[in-house]
This record gives sequence, structure tokens and C-alpha cells, in this order.
Amino acid sequence: MRVSNVTVRKRLLLALSVGLVVFLIIGIRLAYVQFGQGVWLTDKAEESWGRDIPFEPKRGDILDRNGVELATNVSAPSVIVFPRQIIDPTDAAEKLASVLKVDRQKVYEDLTKDESNVWLRPEGQKLSQEKAQEVRSLNIAGVYIAEDSKRHYPFGSYLSHVLGFAGIDNQGLTGLENYYDEHLKGEKGHVSFFSTAKGTKMPNLADEYEAPINGLNLKLTIDSRVQTIVERELDIAEANYDPDGAIAIAMNPNTGEVLAMSSRPHYNPENFREVPAEIYNQNKPVWMQYEPGSTFKIITLAAALEEGVVDLENDHFYDPGYVDVAGTKLHCWKKGGHGSQTFLEVVQNSCNPGFVELGQRLGTERLFNYIEDFGFGSKTGIDLQGEARGILFNRDRVGPLEQATTAFGQGVAVTPLQQVAAVSAAVNGGYLYQPYLAKEWVDDETGEIVEQISPVMKRQVISSDTSAEVRYAMENVVAKGSGRNAYVDGYRVGGKTGTAQKAKDGRYLENNHIVSFIGVAPMDDPEIIVYVAIDNPKGTLQFGSVVSAPIAGKIIGDSLEAMGVEKREGQIEKELQWNEEPLVEVPDLIGRTRKDIHESHYELLLSTSGEGDVVLRQAPEPGTRVAKDSTIRVYMGDKTSESD
Repeated sequence: MRVSNVTVRKRLLLALSVGLVVFLIIGIRLAYVQFGQGVWLTDKAEESWGRDIPFEPKRGDILDRNGVELATNVSAPSVIVFPRQIIDPTDAAEKLASVLKVDRQKVYEDLTKDESNVWLRPEGQKLSQEKAQEVRSLNIAGVYIAEDSKRHYPFGSYLSHVLGFAGIDNQGLTGLENYYDEHLKGEKGHVSFFSTAKGTKMPNLADEYEAPINGLNLKLTIDSRVQTIVERELDIAEANYDPDGAIAIAMNPNTGEVLAMSSRPHYNPENFREVPAEIYNQNKPVWMQYEPGSTFKIITLAAALEEGVVDLENDHFYDPGYVDVAGTKLHCWKKGGHGSQTFLEVVQNSCNPGFVELGQRLGTERLFNYIEDFGFGSKTGIDLQGEARGILFNRDRVGPLEQATTAFGQGVAVTPLQQVAAVSAAVNGGYLYQPYLAKEWVDDETGEIVEQISPVMKRQVISSDTSAEVRYAMENVVAKGSGRNAYVDGYRVGGKTGTAQKAKDGRYLENNHIVSFIGVAPMDDPEIIVYVAIDNPKGTLQFGSVVSAPIAGKIIGDSLEAMGVEKREGQIEKELQWNEEPLVEVPDLIGRTRKDIHESHYELLLSTSGEGDVVLRQAPEPGTRVAKDSTIRVYMGDKTSESD
């Protein structure tokens, strides 16, 4: 049958139309794949071919105010595996398990996971250089050593609760490591390359390297010289008294910069897994709440002076040994009382009935206004987690008895840091500062300061004149009152002792106290405030004057000397007790001969070193006052070698 030309043309036109439609569909599809899905498909292909070896950033160092490294990093390579490149998983698992000392089945499961890459955790993380080299020498295709590091704390348990620690992935978990983790951790980098299904590197394709961004270095307000002294004294206190705990804080009262902070028991941050959580999670200076005892009396004193309800030297108070408040007898620590005394002597003697009188003169509203203005009942705002607020009486429920006990530091709960901040305000001219630890953020590569943290002054609580009176009273406490054991010749130390009963289940415990002392020096221009609290010291009288005052005095004296603070004139002379001997002034021995010294009589011991017949140097320096039978160390030489 013959087909007409018209029919042929129609069929050709139809075929052409169908072809055009098919071609158009294919073109549209190709365009969609090329332009619509191109990036996605490329990423998928690169994901299939690509192999990323991550590079961890350097976590920022933590340093003291003088640049001493307190937390840093050491190299600790880790094992990363690309399962698709593993040729023989069974053999590879056997070899790796042998080197890493782990279960072969666990390694095999990691090597056969349907993932692009797998970290061998935890056995293959943070390896020593020697162990990493053993893994390299196995030459297993698909097994790589990635550069990694772990946190290192050069001083061990030193400042442990403040620094905290970082975990196995270099993430901050506690302390400053956690609080400032975002600034310290940096951003990861990696090296990328492309490989075939067999794991061999594809030719003519360049590796891609994205450098990690290191974390910022953190410079603290901490002074390692002061911190070392604090750690030493708490170690000695632990050895002498076997306490349930111990706390020490040193701060610049004019800025809120924390110079030292430590507590016991403590731990080594690098071994935190071996320590119970209740130890590393309890930074006692900011977390612990307890009745402050007599150290709180400084606040009542400051409020009374500011309101003009007392004249320290002209107003008198008679103490029979107790005071009756709402039918309850509140006793003084001294049986029989102190008798007639000025209010300056009330402060020196830490007389509870005298402070009840001051609280009554102020009244509930004024007393509690000052307590809250000094920062009690609210967080100080220090840059550490877990800070407590303390506990105050609800004003609506404060009767005469609650007001009376609050005036001498009983029935309220405060933190050690709150006390340090409040007493700083009482002695620095009246200004309440926010305590802080972070001083500067520094670029790791350039050394440039990225951010500098300035002191935060919250408010002025009392006048500078009132603050001067508080300082005068506190210096008298140390020279003539309950704080004598904190006296440091030449440094004009002022302070206040505290002895607080511990409560449990609504009852006070017998023979179980937190004994404390808060001290400031020099009192003409305060540069350091130190708080020491010892929890339930054993084998001693549990008084702040007996246990804590000498510890704080030693910290203050040695710290001021280490900081280069000069001694002062005009110190109030220490009032000696029956069992105390006066200090002896160190003579000037420089230039004296051995014969001269031996023919003279001194109430001091002598330790000599060096060759020669003439004293060239001595310690302590001439004019320093020391306890009788103290040792003077002298260096002997010839007159001609004096300039050497």
C-alpha cells in the first residue's frame, strides 16, 4: 500500500516533535542536574572520594598576671580511621588491638562502621609520642595519626578549683576552663585529599588545608607569688590540724582583682577522673555558705559609724557577760564579760553584747539595708560558675532576737567571697567592687591584647571618713585585741577574727566550728585583703584567733614582701600578753668582722656562709624586728670583694 506524501510528512513531523520533546526533557533534566543539583552532587562525590584529617586548634593558655603558665597544652596524637580504605579489617583490628592494649572485637567494630571516618575512642586518643609511632609503624591503609593535644597543668593541684579542667576533647568542664570555653577552645582545621575506592590518593588533585584557629590566651588577676604562699600555708594547716576543709582568698581591695584563691581538699586537674565529683565540683570560696561569726561584725561596725550612732572612743558599754533579748540570754565568749569598755574595746574584744547594742541602735531596717548594700544575699558576680547567694532573714520575720544575732554574725549564711568583697568596701573608702579573675585576653600568635577587663565598681556603701574609722578599729584588733596572732611588724595589719558553730539538722554541733580571720594591710593604704577559714581543726582550741589569725598574718606578711610593698611607719605597737616577748631589732652587721661579732652579745642566732672575715650581706636587713632567738644569715667575704 502506497503512503501519500502528506502522510509521510505528518509522520516525520510527529517523530520530530516527539524527538524534540524528548530532547527538551533530557536538556531540562541535564540543566537541572548541572545547575540545580551540581553543588550537591559535587559535595556528595567529594564526600565519597574525600578524606579529611582534622587538625585540632591550640587551646588558649591560662597565665597569671605576670605571664606564668598555669594551664597549657602538650602534644598528644590521636588515631583516626577511614573504614572504606581498610583492606583487611580482621588483620588491622588484631594489630591495633595489640598496640593499643584494647579488645580486638571493639576495634573491629570501629573499623567496619559505615562512616567516612571514625576516631578510636578512648583508647586511641591522646597517645604518647612513642605509642603514636608504634601505630604509624604498622602501616595500615586507612589508619592515620591526627595531630592532637591534651591539657597540662604545670603546677598540679595548684589553683585547681579555680582553673578547673578540660575533657578528652579539649572542652572545658569546670572552673575557668568551662566558664571561658568559647574563648579558649578555638576552631578546628583539617587537611583534605581525594582517594580511589582502594584508598590510593588520586593523582593531579591537590590537597586542601584549612588551618585551625587557635584559642585566645587568658591572663588572670592571679599573682602566682601570692598563690604559692597561700598554697603553702594551707598545706601546713592541713598537716597541723587535719581539718574537714580549709579556704583562703587574697584580693586587691581597691579593684576586686583576685590575687589568690584556694581550698582543701583539692586535686590535680589532669587526674580528675580519679577524684570524687564532690571534691572537684566544690569551689568552696564561692560555693560554701555558713554562718560567718565575728568577721561579720565589721559590717555592723561600719553601718553604726556611718549612721553616727556610736563614737568609738567616747561611748562606753558595760558587758556583764550576756545580754537579754526577748527573754533569751545571748552570751559573750568571755565568761563574766568584759565589764566597762569603750566601743573601740568592744571591737577589740569581739564582744557579742556590745554588737547587739549597735544593732539595736541601728534598728532592723537600717541594719539590713547596709547588709544588703555590702552585697550579702546576692551573688558577687565573679567569673566562676556555681556561686551561692547566701541566706538572710526575711525582714518580715525579723524580731528582736533575729536582729540581735545578725548583728554579731549568727543566724545568717554568707560565702567567703561575699565577706572579702564586703570588708574590702569597708576599708577601701567605701566602694563595693565585683571580684574578678580574667584580666586580659591575648592573641596567641601576635601577643596583642584583644580585650582588657576593667574593675567594676557597683556602688559606694559608706563614706571615706567612715572607712578610715573602720581601718583604725581593725588595726587595733590586731595590735591590742583578738587578732594579735596576725600582727606583722612594719606592715600595719588590721583584721577581725571569727569563730562560728556549724549547724546540722537545725542544731549546732558540739566542738565543731569554722574558725576564720579576715585581714587587711597596710592599713594606711590597703593593698591586700586575706580571708582564711579552717573547718573543724583538730587537736587545738577552735578559735579564729588561735588557728586562722597566724595563718593569715603569715600570708599577708610574705605576700606584701613578695609584691615589693614597703613597710610603714606609725604602726600601732602590739600589746603583749603575759606569754609573749617583745620583738628584737636586727643589728647592722655589714662591715663587721668575725671577731667583732663574736665579742658582741645579741639575742639572735647567727648563720654564716662564704669565705672571708667581713660581713658583706645579711638577712633580715638591719632595723627589721624579729622574734627573740631568730636566725640572722650573713655572707662573709673580703672588703675588696664587696663590689663583686
